Amino acid sequence: MATPLNTPKHDLGSLRISDSHRKSGGSSRRWGLIVLVILVLAGAAFGAFKFRSQRPVVETAAASKAEIGGRQAMLSASGYVTPRRRATVAAKITGRVTNVFFDEGTHVREGQILATLDDSDAKRALDSAKADRNASQAAIADYEVQLKNAERELHRALELEKAGVQTEQALDSARMAADSLRAKIALAKEQVAASAARIGEAQQNVDNTVIRAPFSGIAVSKDAQVGEMVSPISAGGGFTRTGIATIVDMNSNEMELDVNESYIAKVKPGGKVTAMLDAYPNNPLDGRVRIVIPTADRQKATVKVRISFDDLPKLIAPEAEVKVMPDMGVKVTFLSEAEKAPAKGAAPVSALVPQEAVRSEGGTKIVFLAKNGHAERRAVTVGGTRGSDVEIIAGVAAGDVVITKSSQELRDGQEIEMKK
Repeated sequence: MATPLNTPKHDLGSLRISDSHRKSGGSSRRWGLIVLVILVLAGAAFGAFKFRSQRPVVETAAASKAEIGGRQAMLSASGYVTPRRRATVAAKITGRVTNVFFDEGTHVREGQILATLDDSDAKRALDSAKADRNASQAAIADYEVQLKNAERELHRALELEKAGVQTEQALDSARMAADSLRAKIALAKEQVAASAARIGEAQQNVDNTVIRAPFSGIAVSKDAQVGEMVSPISAGGGFTRTGIATIVDMNSNEMELDVNESYIAKVKPGGKVTAMLDAYPNNPLDGRVRIVIPTADRQKATVKVRISFDDLPKLIAPEAEVKVMPDMGVKVTFLSEAEKAPAKGAAPVSALVPQEAVRSEGGTKIVFLAKNGHAERRAVTVGGTRGSDVEIIAGVAAGDVVITKSSQELRDGQEIEMKK
């Protein structure tokens, strides 16, 4: 079959890219890639610079003095000061507060009046009960006069009946009148007794308008003001108070801790402890384990331990430098029973620091000290452990402030910021 003479041919040469265009396009892409890499590296460098220039936030602890030849710490725990005797004093009835006779911090005695409620209704009920009693007593007096006359009439009727002058029916009537009066007198006496009971009830309601301290102590809160309504139950929504005051017996202050149940076997009643109040970190206090509560908290896996202060009267005195108050935070170190003397030839321990303050760097133990707003790297020689602390033989002295936690890696001489 013959091919037509006018059939168009494909010009593949028109699709070819010239060398000049190929070179210029590749150069543009390379320059764009180089600029992108430079921007990424610059951003990374700037971010690293900003991150390194930020001051890390740190937590610190003071290195404590190591007691030589004393009892060894075997366990540490935190808790709070709690009183065994604390009472929220409330009214037994619902009423309006008319007077308040105390303020926060007031020392109160057992039976002292703290507040009074409106007693107008209670007093009216008391007056009504007394009036009923008086009326019953007056009725008794009237019946007794009538009874004397009835007894005389009965005596005459007996004499006349013996003489045959009066009928037996008249004698029965006289006898019935006397017996009726005796019954009325007995009823009136019962009514007097009932009135006396109502008087006692009304008097109790009047007494309930006076709120007294249940024991001697200090009023630590004032929960109601004059004019407010109070009730022993939560009535009236948020407009009715359920308490008048909170009284605390400072002589019953003790420490309450939650000890991990894994270590509770080390805690024995009567065991010695050293306590440090958060408010007075440089004043250690002595105490003894009073009781280990014989139940565990399954949610927290802890056991509650109560510890008594050795010198509590001195710690609650008004002139005391270290004052123990309820709900203060406290850190307690339980001491071992046996006193251990240092081994002969052993290096003396210069200080105790928390375990988290010691870091490893290339096989060397180091700590960072907080000095003048900067972190100072210090190589240390460590000894054994005492509870949650580590013995420092060299490198740190008692009183030095060591960094226990930091928001980022620390460098020697780096500026730091204390956690608030």
